[in-house]
Amino acid sequence: MKTIATVFYTIPILYLFWFDQRKSSGVSDAIWIPFIWFLFATSRPISFWLSYAFSIGSFGGSSAEEGNVIEQIYTIGLMVAGVCALRRREIHWQRLLTDNVWIVVFFVFALFSFAWSDYPFVSLKRLLKTLGTVVMALVILSEERPYEAIGVILRRMAYIHLPLSVLFIKYYPHLGRFYHGHGAEINAGVAGYKNGLGVICLISCIYFAWVLLLDRWRESSCEQHLHYSIYLVVTPMIAWLLYRSHSATAFLCLAVSLCLLILGRQHTFADNPRRLIVLGAALTLSYVVFEFLLDVGINSFIISMLGRRPDLTTRVPMWEELLSMVQNPLLGFGFESFWLGRRADIIEQHWGIDKQAHNGYLDMYLNLGSIGVFLSLAYILAGFKKTYRSLFVDYPSAILRLCFLVVFVLFNWTENGFHLQNPMWLLLLLSIMDSLAPDSAESEIPEVSSRESSAAEQGAT
Repeated sequence: MKTIATVFYTIPILYLFWFDQRKSSGVSDAIWIPFIWFLFATSRPISFWLSYAFSIGSFGGSSAEEGNVIEQIYTIGLMVAGVCALRRREIHWQRLLTDNVWIVVFFVFALFSFAWSDYPFVSLKRLLKTLGTVVMALVILSEERPYEAIGVILRRMAYIHLPLSVLFIKYYPHLGRFYHGHGAEINAGVAGYKNGLGVICLISCIYFAWVLLLDRWRESSCEQHLHYSIYLVVTPMIAWLLYRSHSATAFLCLAVSLCLLILGRQHTFADNPRRLIVLGAALTLSYVVFEFLLDVGINSFIISMLGRRPDLTTRVPMWEELLSMVQNPLLGFGFESFWLGRRADIIEQHWGIDKQAHNGYLDMYLNLGSIGVFLSLAYILAGFKKTYRSLFVDYPSAILRLCFLVVFVLFNWTENGFHLQNPMWLLLLLSIMDSLAPDSAESEIPEVSSRESSAAEQGAT
């Protein structure tokens, strides 16, 4: 039965890739570098799959302080390949640094943080791993058609992970399912945990919904339109896997992103993108007033609607204890250094969590203090400003950027999407950094002026 099921679920993968080869023009072969990176970032590590394939207990060794040799070779290999690809491209490096000054300042601060880290060598290795994600983002953004390249990566990831996740959950439970410490069954598919499966469904659904609702407006990408048969294959799998994942974070982020995509499709906002920003600012301000000033209880209502406890399954008490452990509120414990050694073991035994606070902003505070939180918010806000400008240049692509930005901000309330090889961190970089294609800078200013003047004329009439 397993053999028949494996063949049956291999057919849609082959069909989708065959169809995709006909639709992936305009991107170079170098796109395979970030695709391989993204494929394993959204699933379990490559060392796990090698261990399973060769029936080895721990392929390459495993320890939080020493790391995994296979993972290190894999990361360095992709980074070297990515740097080689960038060297062959015309990139204005000075403009890149000045346009992303907050990201540069953040990495400089993270580099210096090894001086007060309990594990300086581990901190430096993890910083290098995070820089690898930046290299992958630069390879994508330096493509001649970067948003076509993003589409190739996202849909090919979905073509592999979605069918395999269904196959693993239904027919290979030792790979696709496992049991929580309290006896609850967890559906993970190709991911390492249920929230990882939720992220796969979230990213896939956002991309395919964006293509269906907005990307078809772009005359330049007519050849990239997806056949409706692809939606007939992937939509049922996304819906079923999202239901089986029971990931409240993915459900909430998906609901918000779909609302944003539907609103973005309306001509009221497409003709004048300022209205979309004004609406978003008004909703955000209303949320702050009703939740924090009037104490209406919006958060509790949303959490209850998602079937979760008001304390987010004991996370709120855990956050309070973690905050009490901070010794230097300004600098933190050093880049990615808090969840190491005896300190991490004690927390894991007490709360049953695996080396993250399930809140990206809190994790940032624990590792790099209030300065790290400030710098992170600074480059996110700078990214919102760039996305606003791009609404007048390439509206559909800007809506996708805005969608991933909003999702990242929400996602980090209950999960940690910052840094290392987290796929959400890569999507954030792709959202807050502009295209590095040689002609992108030359066309940006006049197109913004033209779109803004057109919108102003419409308002005047």
